[in-house]
Amino acid sequence: MTQVSLQKYPVADGGPYALTTGPDGALWFTMVRDGRIGRLVPGREATYHQLDPECGPTIITTGSDGALWFTAYKAHHVGRISTAGQVTEFPLPTPDCGPYGIAAGPDGALWFTQTAADRIGRITTDGKITEFALPVTGAFPSAISAGPDGGMWFTMNQANAIGRIGTDGTITVHPLPTPAAAPVGITTAQDGALWFVAIATGQIGRITVDGQVTEFALPDPTGRPHAIAPGTDGALWFTEWGGNRVGSVTADGAIEVHDLSAVGSEPHGITLGPDGAVWTALESGALARLTRHRHRA
Repeated sequence: MTQVSLQKYPVADGGPYALTTGPDGALWFTMVRDGRIGRLVPGREATYHQLDPECGPTIITTGSDGALWFTAYKAHHVGRISTAGQVTEFPLPTPDCGPYGIAAGPDGALWFTQTAADRIGRITTDGKITEFALPVTGAFPSAISAGPDGGMWFTMNQANAIGRIGTDGTITVHPLPTPAAAPVGITTAQDGALWFVAIATGQIGRITVDGQVTEFALPDPTGRPHAIAPGTDGALWFTEWGGNRVGSVTADGAIEVHDLSAVGSEPHGITLGPDGAVWTALESGALARLTRHRHRA
């Protein structure tokens, strides 16, 4: 039998949305509703860096240059923040493109999705931007992750597919078996495959680098899973934004879900923290540290 304990670290109002472990050993997170980037060292008070209050910072990741990079969904730019708090903004060539997912690539650049423009973008650490058009219209590309094969893998939320783009710009599309699954979060797992969550159908998916898809149903098909990330125990952890839960899935598809203590917590991003624990961002106003406890029956 497994139990998960939850330790909450309240942060300022403003909607903590996504989080990542920075190169400085702190958790960095976006505040989507009030346009701030936050930094939390577990056990200390969080600090904040104000952006344009209306810019809508969403996903955040560490770049090859030792800084944090993030998308500003409403302002249509990519941002960079140093560990000292210096912010640089890079407007994108395509107007109203809605950047969302962002991840470091094997080529040292950052790769990001443009939800409203059917494009994948690439930005070097000195700010040079290249855009690649998808072969599908209305695809709403969402999260993106560096794959184990040297490509970048991304979800196509409205095209019901998983895409791959090589560093040369070559794009491959893999349709999903379940109609209207609406995939969102995606990550690379220790088993050498990509794992993703389907928000509309309540499923966890696994796709190999040659395009073979396996789907695992969650106990609650209406839980609206949102983000997924690997832990340290070989399992992957995911959030159920609509179900007020976090869960884990093993490489063979065994799923456990855990209710959050407060109703309406709105779990969004999830990541492995600097302390080796899994952390999640609760849009209701906290970061939460998850600890798994195994008990013999």
